[in-house]
Amino acid sequence: MDAHIKILREHKTDALKGGGEDRIKRQKEKGKLTARERIDLLLDPGSFRELDAFATGGRSGEGILAGDGVVTGYGTVEGRLIYVFSQDFTVYGGSLGLGHAEKIVKIQDLALKNGVPLIGLNDSGGARIQEGVVSLAGYADIFLRNVLASGVIPQISCILGPCAGGAVYSPAMTDFIFMTEKNSYMFVTGPEVVRSVTNEVVSADELGGAATHNEISGVAHFSGETEEDVLYRVRVLLSFLPSNNLDAVPHQESKDDPLRTIEALDAIIPENSNKPYDMHEIICAVVDDAFFFEVHEGFAANIIVGFARLNGKSVGIVANQPQVLAGVLDINASTKAARFVRFCDCFNIPIVTLVDVPGFLPGVAQEHGGIIRHGAKLLFAYAEATVPKVTVITRKAYGGAYDVMSSKHIRGDINLAWPAAEIAVMGPEGAINILHRKAIADSETPDETRKQLADEYRAKYANPYVAASYGYLDDIIEPSQTRPRLINALEMLQNKRDENPPKKHGNIPL
Repeated sequence: MDAHIKILREHKTDALKGGGEDRIKRQKEKGKLTARERIDLLLDPGSFRELDAFATGGRSGEGILAGDGVVTGYGTVEGRLIYVFSQDFTVYGGSLGLGHAEKIVKIQDLALKNGVPLIGLNDSGGARIQEGVVSLAGYADIFLRNVLASGVIPQISCILGPCAGGAVYSPAMTDFIFMTEKNSYMFVTGPEVVRSVTNEVVSADELGGAATHNEISGVAHFSGETEEDVLYRVRVLLSFLPSNNLDAVPHQESKDDPLRTIEALDAIIPENSNKPYDMHEIICAVVDDAFFFEVHEGFAANIIVGFARLNGKSVGIVANQPQVLAGVLDINASTKAARFVRFCDCFNIPIVTLVDVPGFLPGVAQEHGGIIRHGAKLLFAYAEATVPKVTVITRKAYGGAYDVMSSKHIRGDINLAWPAAEIAVMGPEGAINILHRKAIADSETPDETRKQLADEYRAKYANPYVAASYGYLDDIIEPSQTRPRLINALEMLQNKRDENPPKKHGNIPL
């Protein structure tokens, strides 16, 4: 028996070497961690249990390396079970062949069966060319399971190296994508192919680096300066998420008083309704310990989405940002918020919406780009969501954007407003230019007439008391009372039951 144990230990030692010391050294010279080092940083110390360490895709002989370019298994993050795969660039460049794909598919199936989050640490040269269609089949097997697991378990992708061609579609179907600011790339076709086909000269970083996908394309949700930073932030994200779609949201004890009032909020809205302010200040003031974990921070900054806690329980925050484009809804903002709302609804995370929206962004580019279709995504997402939804209108809520931002009419559960809120079909200045065009034109003092008519319009129509008189607002509150009122509303709604008509699925306007 001792001889068998010795052989086993030798095999395990060989498997741990990956592609060998030389390739590991080259990996380090690029500023990259090894596949196993990444797992050790992500998971709780000593919790990782590896599966398929000896897998080779059925191949044997000289030059065949155990593990087939990916390390797979399970462990814990803050004591909670997590499945993980980590592609090993030192073995066949992390390329995906039959054995590689089968290992990932196995833990995808296990994660789905057991209702456990799945984390993918991607660092791969793509399809293994010498395995041909078998490699392509492996990608498709993974894609299918990404789709089947969507909305059932959280799926998180970390791009820690090159990710091209078929390799980008699995991360794209997961819930959140992290990238590093160096060594991290995603593109369907690389710079060389782009140059040969379109004559465009572009670097890998410009084409598909972290800044590109976090700020321009919106493909990625987070970026980190280092791999250590990225893996730490994955752990933070997981702390806000349930393990699956049947679990309740996580709860962390907080010393932050749920009845705490914030007097500073009573003066945060400028007297001039066209003057901006930072919505982040309101968010951080009302949530537990001023901690807000923002998602998609660099993309479509006119809307803010992210996670926080209220009285220890996870919530999703959606908020217009008056500092960027006056907080209007445009194509990118609508798509960004719609996807976040749908994620929260998948995983039973209540949604708090802070509204200060003058409307949808006008313009030829927006109309031709499909603002109607994209704006409808956000409307669809809110209307479809059955989780608790609490809305606070801090200032403006005009036109169709009022409806879209979790209004009472699309099943908002509790809808509140601050006393300076303006709710109307359009802003006073625009409305009077239509309603009183002739009176203004005929006036000897058009500026004074315009101001007087705007003030009359605001007093008669653009205030929260009109909406409250119809029951479209449940209450008008002092800004300083926002935190306790949100917590109280969410506690009242904790056993909410709502459902949609039986159907295979809706047809969201993609």
